[in-house]
Amino acid sequence: MSLDKQTLHKLAHLARLEVKPEEEAGMVKDLSQMLSFVEKLREVDTAGVEPLTSMTHEVNQLREDEPAHMLPREKGLQHAPRHDGTYFRVPKVIE
Repeated sequence: MSLDKQTLHKLAHLARLEVKPEEEAGMVKDLSQMLSFVEKLREVDTAGVEPLTSMTHEVNQLREDEPAHMLPREKGLQHAPRHDGTYFRVPKVIE
């Protein structure tokens, strides 16, 4: 399947991407190759193949969340570079 520049710009708008004019030809070519690959996958006979929900049959081994001996607050804050006696103090990163 081939893709034209108009469709590329529609996809870029939907994905909120900025496409530079010098990148258009390469992107059209790459997207066309991807679409051709997907079309080729449609030719594969998948009758009788169960859909996968994961790539492995492993099951997570979860433990019960049980309270355990905790580190006292004073000892936890003992080597902190900055604290206020109750919490760690860190530089503000959110406006």
